Amino acid sequence: METLSAIIAGFSAMSVWEYVAVALSMAYLLLAMKESLWCWPAAFISTLIYTLMYWNGALLMESALHFYYMGMAVYGWWAWRYGRQNSARQGITSYTVQRHAVVIAATAVVALVAGYIMDNYTHADYAYLDSLTTCFAVVTTYLVAQKVLENWLYWVVIDAASIYLYVAKGYYPTTVLFVFYTVMAVAGYLRWRAQYQHKSTTGTAYA
Repeated sequence: METLSAIIAGFSAMSVWEYVAVALSMAYLLLAMKESLWCWPAAFISTLIYTLMYWNGALLMESALHFYYMGMAVYGWWAWRYGRQNSARQGITSYTVQRHAVVIAATAVVALVAGYIMDNYTHADYAYLDSLTTCFAVVTTYLVAQKVLENWLYWVVIDAASIYLYVAKGYYPTTVLFVFYTVMAVAGYLRWRAQYQHKSTTGTAYA
């Protein structure tokens, strides 16, 4: 009952700007699943709002992450709009297991170092978890811009971990958004995998 009351209170206290950010974040995900170029403008505006919100909430790594997202929204727009003219970016691609292992190991090391710094030298809350979700989201956003199929599987794990973080901080509307994200990341993976398998006969599937 207390949890339900806290969730209702969280929605009641939610600002108009946070509602806008949530709506645009949902739009981004749905548009990205359809490989629509318009996902990137939606991402840019929503991440601008979240950058300010997380900074005020002392989630410093999350704030920095969303500032990075703003830049990646610009890059993603360019990569999808103009990069498609390059044969390497004409469609969805896939990394080998070995390449993913390297990406995961390197990102984890960076995240642990960042977590240690944030935990000992700043006022950040949940420093290690915040750093892990942030560092992996940085890498995964790049994978989205490059249309790497497995980006959706990364997002499933990142979003699930973020749910705990946002519940702990009382960001209940954003928690609901990330539950939606987690479910839709699975749907996104299935949709992109079907498209990838359909085009796999071109011989440019793996990178």
